Amino acid sequence: MKKYELCVVYSPSLDEEALAAAREGVKALIERFGGSVENIDDWGKRRLAYEIQKVNEGIYEFIKFSAEPTAPAEIESRMRINEQVLRYLIVSDED
Repeated sequence: MKKYELCVVYSPSLDEEALAAAREGVKALIERFGGSVENIDDWGKRRLAYEIQKVNEGIYEFIKFSAEPTAPAEIESRMRINEQVLRYLIVSDED
């Protein structure tokens, strides 16, 4: 199992209930493909460097997880169609 870090930027228009559901959905997605979440770092609402879909702010979250090397491609394909996510990025977490 390799270690990865996933950065997710959620839409700032989500209310607390929808945001909690979106976060659980991403966590479930990682676990669905055999990954295990090790740490979740919530940065809260931040200003974006540039406008995305006419939005200037986003809710940032960093998730460290372990998974098989095939899992990131599967996770990215599901994140691409998630309307609550503005941007995402999975990188290999090499310490």
